[in-house]
Amino acid sequence: MINWLLEPLREPIVARSLIELALLGLISGTLGCWIVLAGRAYSAESLAHSMLPGLVGAALLGLPLVLGGAIGLAVGASLIALVGRIKVLGSEVAVSVVITSLVGAGVLLGLAPTTPAGLSGILFGDLLAVGAGDIALAGGFAVIVLAVLFVLHEGLLVAGFDRLNATALGRSPAPLDLALALLLAGATLVAVQALGNLLVVAILVGPAASARLLSARIGPMMLAAVGVAWAASLVGLYASYHAELAAGAAVTCALVVAFLAALLARSLREAVASDSRRRGRGAQSRGLRLRSRRA
Repeated sequence: MINWLLEPLREPIVARSLIELALLGLISGTLGCWIVLAGRAYSAESLAHSMLPGLVGAALLGLPLVLGGAIGLAVGASLIALVGRIKVLGSEVAVSVVITSLVGAGVLLGLAPTTPAGLSGILFGDLLAVGAGDIALAGGFAVIVLAVLFVLHEGLLVAGFDRLNATALGRSPAPLDLALALLLAGATLVAVQALGNLLVVAILVGPAASARLLSARIGPMMLAAVGVAWAASLVGLYASYHAELAAGAAVTCALVVAFLAALLARSLREAVASDSRRRGRGAQSRGLRLRSRRA
C-alpha cells in the first residue's frame, strides 16, 4: 500500500505536476471564491475560450502559449467592448457573439493543414509536461494573488455582500471588479499550460463552487476551496498514474465528484436542519396543548 502511494511521487513529471496543481489550487481557492460570490463564473469561461485563436496562433508561430493567450485575451476583451457598444444588444449577447466567433476562428486555425500536431494539448493542456518555468510562473502569480486579495479584502467584502450600498460606504465596486477581472485573466493564462483552453475553468471555479455549498463565510470558504482543489488534484494524479488516464481530465473529473459530494452534504445538512425545526415546532405545539389542558 505504501509503495502504491509513493510510486507516482518518485516520477519527476508527476512531482512537478503535483507542485503546479498545488499552486493553481492556492490561486483558485482564494481568487475563485470572489469570482463565485461576484457571479463571474461565466466571465471565467468566456476568458478561457477567447484565448483559443491566440493559443493556436502561438503554436503555429512557435511562440510561448502564454504570449499567445495574452494576445487572445486582449483581442477578445477589445471585441467584447466594441460589440457591447451596440445598444440593441445586451452585454451577455455581445460576449456570446464574440466568444463563439473566436472559438470558431480558433478551430479553423487548429484544423488547417499547416497547423502542427498537438491541438489536443492546447484544448486540454498537458499537465505532465509542465516545467520549472511553469512552476515559477504559477508561484509568482500565487504571491501576487494573495497580496492583492489581502489588500482589497475589506473592499471586496463590502462590494461582494452589499453591492448596492458599497459606494455609500466608500467602496466603489468598479475598481474592485477591474482588479478581479485582471486577476482572473492572469490566472487563466497561468493555468492554461497545465489544463488547456477547455479544462482551465474547472480549476478556477470548481473548488470555490464546492466550498460555497459548505460555508457562507469567506475565510472558511477559501480554506475549503483550497482543500478541495488540493484533494482533487491528488486524487486525479493518482488515478491518472495508476489507471493510465489523461491527467488533466482526471483532475477535472475529481473536481466534479468533489462538487457532487459537497452538494450531497449540503442537501443532507438542510434535510437534518429542516427535520430538527419540524420536531421543535411539534414539541412546542405539544407543550402548549398540555399547558392549555392544565389551565
